[in-house]
Amino acid sequence: MIRQRRGPWGILSERTAYENPWISVTEYDVIQPDGTPGVYGVMSPRNFAIGVLPIFEDGTTLLVGQHRFTLDSHSWELPEGGGPKTDDPLVSAQRELAEETGYRAEHWSLFLEMDLSNSVTDEQAFAFLAWGLSAGETALEASEADLKSRRVSFDEALHLAMTGEIRDAFTVAMLAKADYMRRRESLPAPVLRALT
Repeated sequence: MIRQRRGPWGILSERTAYENPWISVTEYDVIQPDGTPGVYGVMSPRNFAIGVLPIFEDGTTLLVGQHRFTLDSHSWELPEGGGPKTDDPLVSAQRELAEETGYRAEHWSLFLEMDLSNSVTDEQAFAFLAWGLSAGETALEASEADLKSRRVSFDEALHLAMTGEIRDAFTVAMLAKADYMRRRESLPAPVLRALT
């Protein structure tokens, strides 16, 4: 018997298949949109995904590189991390930028909200532009001990993303959205000046 509906999907039952301090996986017995029975698994992170696109006055940005366990490969990305769902995403973004790069920003603007890999996870992402940057000390987590930062022009970062050298979806989306806003002159004035 269908207990609940999600659009054309019917939910017969659900159970937590796995959980740890960072994620949970819920397995649903469902009636699929075509009327046949099926199973659907959803991974739910405990945190929001948080990303930061820092922009310096000279039009450069910061990439951070680290070895990603999941894919067993090195990845260059914009500063990113997780922020508790009970916290304001801006507070989490400020913390991530400082932890990973040592930089603090005087000005912040939310410029992108997105759902990451929405066929298998309900993870929501929030991305911020940051400018008026000042240097400080990093505070890397144990899993980030191999993290290195690299200052590059915004256009070089965009090129790396568009040619597939940067493969992280959130980073690609942030760079593409900022470029879209730049071409439409809808970025905050100091950021637009830096990128033109």
